[in-house]
Amino acid sequence: MNKNLKKIVITAGREKSLLRKHPWIFSGSVKSSTGAASGDIVAVVAEDGRFLAYANFSEHSQIVARVLSFVEGDSIDENFFRQRIKAAIERRSQTAQNSDAIRLIHAESDGLPGVIADRYGKVVVLQILTAGIEPQRDLIARLLMEATGAKTVYERSDADVRTLEGLEPRTGLVAGQPLTGEVEIIENGMKIAVDIIAGHKTGFYIDQRVNRALTKSLSGNADVLNCFCYTGTMSVAALAGGAKSVLSIDSSGPALATAKRNVALNIEDVTRAEFWEADVFAALRKLRDMGRSFDLVILDPPKFAPTAHHAEKAARAYKDINLLGLKLLRSGGQLMTFSCSGGISAELFQKIIAGAALDAHVEAHIIQRLSGGSDHPVALNFPESDYLKGLLLRRV
Repeated sequence: MNKNLKKIVITAGREKSLLRKHPWIFSGSVKSSTGAASGDIVAVVAEDGRFLAYANFSEHSQIVARVLSFVEGDSIDENFFRQRIKAAIERRSQTAQNSDAIRLIHAESDGLPGVIADRYGKVVVLQILTAGIEPQRDLIARLLMEATGAKTVYERSDADVRTLEGLEPRTGLVAGQPLTGEVEIIENGMKIAVDIIAGHKTGFYIDQRVNRALTKSLSGNADVLNCFCYTGTMSVAALAGGAKSVLSIDSSGPALATAKRNVALNIEDVTRAEFWEADVFAALRKLRDMGRSFDLVILDPPKFAPTAHHAEKAARAYKDINLLGLKLLRSGGQLMTFSCSGGISAELFQKIIAGAALDAHVEAHIIQRLSGGSDHPVALNFPESDYLKGLLLRRV
């Protein structure tokens, strides 16, 4: 163990999660720290002096440290980060061969807590989400360019979680060539315009790639309702799959404008596409009152519950939209429903949907459980990385 590193000492009995290789250390489990400050690499030791891990320190966060390595003797230096980035990219060498958009680094699941990196063609979008990894920002950007040959590294460190770390949001060019507008990517033969500068997350929902492909396969000769459609990529997939009609609903006018452009980029007969700028909750009730019905309903709402603290309120919102979505399904129709809320577990999400079906007086079967693609891996020792959960249901 490097004697020059500052140490944090874990209270006796509180080291069990670390022994199970869980990478988070909460402030309440720390007995003492030897002057560690945010951004420091620290040695984590048990109260009896046993080495437990090396971690980066975030003094203002409830998660006060995040493990980089459980291997005693590791040097947490430039080569360490180079090898972690190289390994993460190599693991994705057979992933998303049908797309030039892919997640390269998925934080803790790739041994780089606080780091998200997504590639869109020759552009890499970087998120630095914790105070612990903040000092490594420029190094990580340089190593990403080195490993990928990207022409641009653009930062989108504007996620709400940075406020919990005592950090201000930050966006802008980090390295390489400036962005001059939207980036066009290809996914499963679809052309998609991505607004890296102002779009959600890193500009696009890469995690839904496999579910867009599923949507395409389910949409033949179907009337499709796509709620919270954002830039319309599920709608494009449905139209490309032969849908008779697709109604896309979102509250954002700019997002719908991009959705229309994405449809026009891919579909000759745009008359099959209808767009509503509306609150989805109100729109679902309007569709119910109009007597509309659909063969496939897609519900992919924003994050209703970022933490477990918000779960009760979020559960009511999820139940509401799914109850209405189920009522709008024709007999034999299918509901594709999602939650990206970290505060809602897969088990709780299924219970919510079951309650919605009960109150809607609808019987439905689970056909498939849905999640993100293989470029969003879930580490066995870190179930928190399994944030995207979904169900494909068929109305009986």
